[in-house]
Amino acid sequence: MKRIRVVHIITRFDKGGSAENTFLTVIGLDQRRYDVSLIMGMTAEMSMGDMEAAAMVRNLTKIKEAGIALHIIPELVRNIQPLYDLQALIKMNRLLRETKPHIVHTHTSKAGILGRFSACLNNVPVVVHTPHGHVFWGYFGLMISRLFIILEKFAAHVTDRLVMLTEQEKEDHLHYCIGKEELFTVIHSGVNLEPFLQTDKDRERMRKELGIPADAFVIGSVGRLTAVKGQRYLLEAVAKLSGDIPGLFCLLLGDGELREELKARAADLGIGEHVLFLGWRDDVAAVISVFDVFVLPSLNEGMGRVIVEAMAAGKPIVASDIGGIRNLIDPQISGILVPPADPETLTAAIKDLYRDPAQRASMGEAGRQRAAAFSDTAMIEKIDTLYSELIRTKHVQA
Repeated sequence: MKRIRVVHIITRFDKGGSAENTFLTVIGLDQRRYDVSLIMGMTAEMSMGDMEAAAMVRNLTKIKEAGIALHIIPELVRNIQPLYDLQALIKMNRLLRETKPHIVHTHTSKAGILGRFSACLNNVPVVVHTPHGHVFWGYFGLMISRLFIILEKFAAHVTDRLVMLTEQEKEDHLHYCIGKEELFTVIHSGVNLEPFLQTDKDRERMRKELGIPADAFVIGSVGRLTAVKGQRYLLEAVAKLSGDIPGLFCLLLGDGELREELKARAADLGIGEHVLFLGWRDDVAAVISVFDVFVLPSLNEGMGRVIVEAMAAGKPIVASDIGGIRNLIDPQISGILVPPADPETLTAAIKDLYRDPAQRASMGEAGRQRAAAFSDTAMIEKIDTLYSELIRTKHVQA
């Protein structure tokens, strides 16, 4: 039986949400039906610590061991760089000519633009794109953001299906007139929930390891230390809370270009001893077990996979009311939504949960039940169904 050839394309294959989604997809597709390849960038902008790099290598090793062809294009970078972009497009064209895929599935904005135009140039029958959020605001300046919107509008014309992680992401694209209603399919980003369902046993051990007293009240966040993730507003909230909550700790799990700046900001606010910068770690589930409240103060999120992980671990959530986050959280049931870039409201929400342990427990249980809908298995089944539908409607012969 001939298999359907599928090529996935992404720029950064780090341990961020889009890369994890792509990894789970390529590794999870039934290899009896699909012949899967992955094209990825490998650039200097993928700066990461040793532990994150090691985890990325483990994922790439699993891909190779599964028999999935891996192609690295060094010039496939996240930012706009015309010379690199042209070189990446040329190399991508060559790879698509060689592999002759039935489906090209691109991920993130930059890879999506280059990959979809390359697929069009090579007459690939089915083209699918997953933006994993969008860059319409929060990432770049006004001119670059407008350029991406224009490019996305053009690219939509050579796309058979746009896969959104949430309904809100779909609405954001329609707001900017990117594609028509029938072009969209919503498939939540899948999460391997298993490690997060059994974290209670890690809580005491991890608190001892981190030097956190058993009776301390711990809030925490997981994400790359970059402006769009909004950690600066969480630090301002911690400064306001430190006088009202005895033994308060804030854990920031992740790394990025703002690490030193955020550490300096914590010191300036007089909360250096309350904030632990843990860097990137591969035991995220164990660290989340320490939290009493999970906080995500982002300015822009396609979905917020870490919220699903925290909900699976039974943690109440305080998060920005933006993007796909509002499609994950049932307000006042599994968490509290607050305006982005608003440390005062963020402070009040955390303080309310600190004062009400029963509400924390109730929200945590509600979140744990809701997280079950976002498993990686469910995501793979929906992607498989989408591929089958497009292959059938486009009359593609394997």
